Amino acid sequence: MKPLQGRSAVITGGLTGQGLEIAKALAEAGAHVAVGSYVSEASGRRGDAAAYPDPQEITAVRETLQDFGAKVFAGHLDVRDLKVIDEFIAAADKACGPADILVNAAGTTAEQPVSGHSDELWLKIIDTNLNGAFRMTRKLLPGMIGRHWGRIINIGSTAATVGWKDNPAYCASKSGLLGLTRCVALEGAPHGVACVMISPTWVETELMRRNVAQVVAREGKGRTLEEAMADIAQQNPQQRIIQPQEIAALAAFLCSDAARGITAENIQITGGALW
Repeated sequence: MKPLQGRSAVITGGLTGQGLEIAKALAEAGAHVAVGSYVSEASGRRGDAAAYPDPQEITAVRETLQDFGAKVFAGHLDVRDLKVIDEFIAAADKACGPADILVNAAGTTAEQPVSGHSDELWLKIIDTNLNGAFRMTRKLLPGMIGRHWGRIINIGSTAATVGWKDNPAYCASKSGLLGLTRCVALEGAPHGVACVMISPTWVETELMRRNVAQVVAREGKGRTLEEAMADIAQQNPQQRIIQPQEIAALAAFLCSDAARGITAENIQITGGALW
């Protein structure tokens, strides 16, 4: 029997990157999965819209996850919007059953120094990375407590414990997420609900490549994207970039009954790196 057979999971940011790999791992372990990400309808998908999946990707993700034999729901989810959250969870509950597992993987980032940092950008990052996880947890935690079983996995970052120049909002959001993780873990512990944060260093996703490309363009030194990626790999003690499947494998284990004693932890996957 699969370790998560009959369980139901909600994964934010689940249409791309780490969230999608986690959804695959949970589906393979037997869970039904509801995946949501902010879906861009913008024509041409330029600027900020290019960072988000489009409607066609929803169909592709649904088909991929259904290949594991799971019940699947996939759709638009903006974790900054309470109405959209309520609509998504209602549809996910109908398609996959009440959520036993919540993975808060939705996130965003942008580089800007503290001096001159705009309120708009600060609030966008905090509202997505921290407030979004709070809203989803507040919505789904009571049901887990009532059923005496639950797992909440927050996708954090080494930024939670290590500062990084020109990333104040991202670092602050992940530090806040760590505090939220510990509080939720204590609230859920008497009821069989565990909450853990997974904090990787750089993870090789399309979002990472896009961010590195922006840095390369801003530098104007003639480095290619692949050269910049290779430099990042060389800076890691293992001389490689962490893969999203590594995050997914840990998340799937933490959701199993074998990991029921692991809660209130910040587990880093870094290859030995500090950031």
